Amino acid sequence: MTQAATPGSIDIGSRVRITRVRDRIPADLVEALKSDASGTVSGFKMTDGSGIGVVVELSNGSSGWFFDDEIAPA
Repeated sequence: MTQAATPGSIDIGSRVRITRVRDRIPADLVEALKSDASGTVSGFKMTDGSGIGVVVELSNGSSGWFFDDEIAPA
């Protein structure tokens, strides 16, 4: 079992791996994740007032944000 990353355990510039996706995402992002599910943390985003999402830039240059339980250190 992989351990989820937490905002305190990752920093901008950290390498992470997307381990799952809970919500629907665009088809191009799905294809990018199938090709290479790792990326670099480029920022953080408030999700619903009580959580923090992690913005990840993928190797193809696209980016998306993910919940902390969807990523793990790479």
